[in-house]
Amino acid sequence: MKPSESLKIDAFSMRIADIKGIELDRLHAHSLSVGWPHRAEDWQFLRESGHGFVALDEIGRVLGSAMWFEHGPDFATVGMVITSPRLQTLGAAQWLMKRVFDKIPRRDLRLNATRAARRLYLSLDFQPEKTVYQCQGIARVPTTESPAEASGDIRTLDASDIPAAIALDAAGFGVRRTALIEKLFAHSTGYGLFDGKKLTAFALCRPFGRGHVVGPVVAESDADAVAVVRPHIADHSGYFLRVDTHMDSGGFAAFLSHAGMPVFDTVLTMSLGKRLADFSNGGSASPKTYALASQTLG
Repeated sequence: MKPSESLKIDAFSMRIADIKGIELDRLHAHSLSVGWPHRAEDWQFLRESGHGFVALDEIGRVLGSAMWFEHGPDFATVGMVITSPRLQTLGAAQWLMKRVFDKIPRRDLRLNATRAARRLYLSLDFQPEKTVYQCQGIARVPTTESPAEASGDIRTLDASDIPAAIALDAAGFGVRRTALIEKLFAHSTGYGLFDGKKLTAFALCRPFGRGHVVGPVVAESDADAVAVVRPHIADHSGYFLRVDTHMDSGGFAAFLSHAGMPVFDTVLTMSLGKRLADFSNGGSASPKTYALASQTLG
């Protein structure tokens, strides 16, 4: 049954509107209301990268949002599912999610759930996968740690490296994200590890929230991941930096802590439908997604 276009809730009605028609300052205020760090510019990046709805009350206030980002015909990530605090337990988020389901039926879905939202997603049949560790702080180049040994040469990435980065990201993430990686390159500085002319690891960094975020990071080993993230640490030493990673131990996790980015918070990656290859037990030399593009984008 097709979900309704409006919802009567808590003595007033909400209606659906396309997120692309909402002023950025209203979206910014909406995420600030729940303590999320997204700037207006971050909202704009997301609107250009995906699709979404907002829930409006009778006088046009934004009380809820939900977005999705399609990667091919069979997979999408879901994010920016936000409801006004007083509506979180009154069915508004579930109503928004069912609208998303109606727009992207029969797709495998992935999202990153806050603690407050996990019960909602479990009720919608999402299954837990892995914890995401939100590592952030004032970046500093570690002085007590010996540099990890990586095999190859580090250099700055440019537009000619985009096809190789798309292929490497697909091998690590489990699905090809061509449009997203192209857009991230346009907004990011990137460093890559090369074995001759072959790209074997890369890390992108762009403005986000309180400072910058590093991600995605794709590499075959902790040493290679550290090697491509270290230049970003040097570039932003003394400034706020964030990395969202599934790695809870090992050389990469230790490096982030030593670089001034301890774990600040966690969310839980959850999936509906087929799980992607990035959480399978591949060989030690298989590319891995060491850091997410963001919690919203995956």
